[in-house]
Amino acid sequence: MSGGGEEVSNKQILLRDYVTGFPKESDMIHTTGTIRLKVEEGSKAIVVKNLYLSCDPYMRNRMKKPDAPPYADSMTPQSPVLGFGVAKVLDSGHPDFKEGDLVWGTTGWEEFSLIQAPESLFKITHTDVPLSYYTGLLGMPGLTAYAGLYEVCSPKKGETVFVSAASGAVGQLVGQFAKLLGCYVVGSAGSKQKVDLLKNKFGFDDAFNYKDEHDLNAALKRHFPEGIDVYFENVGGSMLDAVLLNMRYHGRIAVCGMISQYNLDKPEGIHNLFRLITKRIRMEGFVVLDYLHLYPKFLQLALQYIKEGKIVYLEDTIEGLENAPSALIRLFTGQNVGKQVAVVANE
Repeated sequence: MSGGGEEVSNKQILLRDYVTGFPKESDMIHTTGTIRLKVEEGSKAIVVKNLYLSCDPYMRNRMKKPDAPPYADSMTPQSPVLGFGVAKVLDSGHPDFKEGDLVWGTTGWEEFSLIQAPESLFKITHTDVPLSYYTGLLGMPGLTAYAGLYEVCSPKKGETVFVSAASGAVGQLVGQFAKLLGCYVVGSAGSKQKVDLLKNKFGFDDAFNYKDEHDLNAALKRHFPEGIDVYFENVGGSMLDAVLLNMRYHGRIAVCGMISQYNLDKPEGIHNLFRLITKRIRMEGFVVLDYLHLYPKFLQLALQYIKEGKIVYLEDTIEGLENAPSALIRLFTGQNVGKQVAVVANE
């Protein structure tokens, strides 16, 4: 591979500075740089053309000043926003990748990216499904749902499962996986439209709009008169507090995210933690990066479910790199319906 190749323009979305409080579109800068579409001689880097960018709540944590221990490495101000995406290899100095390969993994919010350590990328070999699925159902959110439910919670047939933020990229899959295991599944979401989707498209047994409930404890008692065996936690705050009052003995809570807390300078306190003791509840936080070794097993299962029509997936797609910042903000205002994806280019 030569280090030649002409420079081409490269539209980019940069992080203006570390973010405090609620993220705004103005926290991200739309600019144009340049990039060579050839890797340097002797380098094991690859150059990719980005096709789809994934907008995920965890990205908000990477936009703040580094804390200890970090949830994930912080982004660097005045550098491209980082997130998961689907891309096509244009040039490669790495033996595992060649021109034309399709990959998914961490990339920059830009038209083209130079990826110095492509070992963390997954090669896409199944292309008989929409490529955008590798930002969601067949990518990080899908593996997150699989690991949190199967590995952390190990639900059994007949158990009761509650999922918060249930219509999002992860939640919609958790509910469907749990139903396929023979569980009774209820989800919460923030609009009538999303509640209808949970019941009519994703096959949840029931669902409710948390914004319509003045008493979350009462709402959960109504939907789970005998208590909750498994809670897949995506929101934190008052919802977690209410769930703790309604867990069954030896219940399991997989803590995936706490989107209600990400934009607060001072997180809300949790008052009912003593229930962990009295009800012998196991509450475990997890990060999908610890489960990457399970990806082949998960992919096989998910592809089979898709093929058999046992699982459905809803995407909320926005066209254009320049619209990616507004797409990300939609996650925190509840405007997105399903997996939020920004389309940068077609193959």
